[in-house]
Amino acid sequence: MQLRGGMTFLCKKSSMKRFLLFYGFLFLLITLHAQKNTADDYIHLYKDAAIENMKLKKVPASITLAQGMLESGNGNSELATKANNHFGIKCHTEWKGETFYKDDDKPNECFRKYKSVLDSYKDHADFLSSRDRYKGLFELEITDYKGWARGLKAAGYATNPNYADQLISLIERYKLHEYDQPQVIVEKSKPYNSTQLPTDVKSNQSGTGVVFIVNGLRALKAAKGQTKEGIALDFGLKVKQLEKYNELGTADELYEGQLIFLEPKRSSAEPGKETHIVKEGETFYSIAHMYGMTIKALLQKNRKGLGSTLTPGEKLFLRKMKPLS
Repeated sequence: MQLRGGMTFLCKKSSMKRFLLFYGFLFLLITLHAQKNTADDYIHLYKDAAIENMKLKKVPASITLAQGMLESGNGNSELATKANNHFGIKCHTEWKGETFYKDDDKPNECFRKYKSVLDSYKDHADFLSSRDRYKGLFELEITDYKGWARGLKAAGYATNPNYADQLISLIERYKLHEYDQPQVIVEKSKPYNSTQLPTDVKSNQSGTGVVFIVNGLRALKAAKGQTKEGIALDFGLKVKQLEKYNELGTADELYEGQLIFLEPKRSSAEPGKETHIVKEGETFYSIAHMYGMTIKALLQKNRKGLGSTLTPGEKLFLRKMKPLS
């Protein structure tokens, strides 16, 4: 009886150990997955580098971002995480820097390794602008992303027969071509402080005001006398859409300087903006709106319900759930 009881205890202990190991491994997988960059994260992190290289080397920012997203899996690939190489550039004979070896078209191929992602971006622009086979691309308009995508494939940048279509698809899906537009380059290349609206926005030729980026979303600052109907008409939207994007009621009128989003707000603030300290007079709406978030998302992240009050000095979480106290 003691033997059988001992065996039963050992079996239960072994089953519990397997149970804990399985769920521990499952938790690790979930954690690793949660830490991966999304496409939106990637764009937020590296759009300024892409715009800077466009200004210096004339490579369209949309092309740079799309190639980086595609080649690095939004910065999650082995080559990106271990070698900071976001464009799949191999060593070639002239490379004198550090190297990283991995299987690609052939086993154990040599890839360039960089000290930082920004070095990878700079080298990508130098790589394209210094090689004769890409020379024809620089005769295209900076806004001709389709020509650039097809030209890169024709020049042999990648062996995938669908490479050009993949780049074009990414550019159009995430509206990366907007980063190539001259009227928004200045606004988008500046670090944007979401707690304060730009004070130097100039009107563009259409009179609607310069479109700038908040949390990866197109937005503008309402001018004096500007209406929802006028903005909706200028940007091909319905008034109901504009109201929904900005969580406005039918009777709400716009005021000068009001931040107006031209597409749906997100469920989190942009990477790097993790928390917000409440100031006197701020509301859930004003805080959520300045970060390009919905009120519902801000309330959920901070475990609050409708009708909750705010206290000056209180910390609000913008990307992760507030820890349980």
